[in-house]
Amino acid sequence: MTLAALSFVVAASYYAMNLREITRSRRITLTTTVLEPFMTVEGNRLFLELTQMTWNDLDDYTKKYDHRVNPENFAKRMSMWNRCHTLGSLYREGLLDLKTLYVGSGRMIIWLWFKFRPIIEMYRGTDFEARAYEDWEYLAERLLEYTDSRGERGEYLRDFMEKPGTTT
Repeated sequence: MTLAALSFVVAASYYAMNLREITRSRRITLTTTVLEPFMTVEGNRLFLELTQMTWNDLDDYTKKYDHRVNPENFAKRMSMWNRCHTLGSLYREGLLDLKTLYVGSGRMIIWLWFKFRPIIEMYRGTDFEARAYEDWEYLAERLLEYTDSRGERGEYLRDFMEKPGTTT
């Protein structure tokens, strides 16, 4: 092998390693940026406020929380729902990994999905497009599978899922 060929191989190897490290660094930055709202005091307050919403059935929900009667609650819900949907979309695109999502916000994403799934399904038939929030749904299901694979679902999550969207 000539010196020129050897230099090319070394340069190509260095370039590949450097590119891999840049990609890893960008992925970490993206992950940190999109998960940060879940880790703030305000993000945790919003999560707690949403999970403490109670209703007995879909009519009761509509009377209390529908966007036409409670725009303040609507804004808070949409903020969190859209955040979860965006995470699901980024995960589907391969830009976020499941383990990091699980560690950073996994249970929140699962809890919120199962809490509001009946509401989203109701709105899919009226105010939303038929596939609204499908990336959030996909991510919640993958996170739930990951939780199960680690043997960490626990009774509290199981109980929560058995009565989704109702008074908990």
